[in-house]
Amino acid sequence: MRVAYLGPKGTFSEEAAHQFFSEPTNWVMYESIMDVLEAVYKEEVDKCIVPIENSIAGNIHMTVDGLLMYDLHIEADLIFTVSLHLIGNEDSDIHTIRTIRSISPAISQCRDFIMKHGFKCEYTDSTAKAVQLVKDASDNTIAAIASKRVAVDHGLKIIKREIQDNSMNHTRFIVVGKGLVESVEQKKTMMLINPNNEYPGVLSSILNVFSALGMNLTWIESRPTGKKLGTYRFLIESEVAQNDQRMVKAIRILETFEHQVHIVGSYSTTIL
Repeated sequence: MRVAYLGPKGTFSEEAAHQFFSEPTNWVMYESIMDVLEAVYKEEVDKCIVPIENSIAGNIHMTVDGLLMYDLHIEADLIFTVSLHLIGNEDSDIHTIRTIRSISPAISQCRDFIMKHGFKCEYTDSTAKAVQLVKDASDNTIAAIASKRVAVDHGLKIIKREIQDNSMNHTRFIVVGKGLVESVEQKKTMMLINPNNEYPGVLSSILNVFSALGMNLTWIESRPTGKKLGTYRFLIESEVAQNDQRMVKAIRILETFEHQVHIVGSYSTTIL
């Protein structure tokens, strides 16, 4: 099995992938989340693992947009505990640092620490890439935000540990494939709903269907349709399996009102 994830070596995506997949796997690294998802679409790989949500920084829109663009499906989701550290060269310390490099979500998760010290931020495609750039620069004014593992892999030192704003920092990853897989252990379902028209209260009317059927919703994301300014489609996740009669009824009701409903995946959650 070929599995893609966001590289380079040492990213949180790599750690999550290696913890989740137990069978022999051929790993393939790509430079961006969109490249990872495109690899599944082009069948360069069988599956991929990408981050979709962080408990501090929120949803990762690039992942959501890639899912929709390539019409891919979620096979599983997993919760990964994130610990972020300030990493620099051997002669760096908290007083020499002026610039921080990392991926956008990691910088967002450490915003209080960064503002406290007045650091300038530079964005990279991954935490591992940030560490590699710091190592290559050999500059004691530049540091990266990344994991302990990637610091060790690159032979750099941890200047300050656990710098995230919230100790309860978790990232949700999703395992993505090209076709819809109906898991035996379905516990949640993600669906894409395209409203039949834009009118006041359209989202409320959609949500009322789930409420009336006693279906708990765990995730709601609106994304532009790309057709007209102010028009949106909705990704909605419920703690109900696709084959549950409540889900079947909810979809039937929504389609009665001519809303388009597309199942993105039905799956269970793994805590890493």
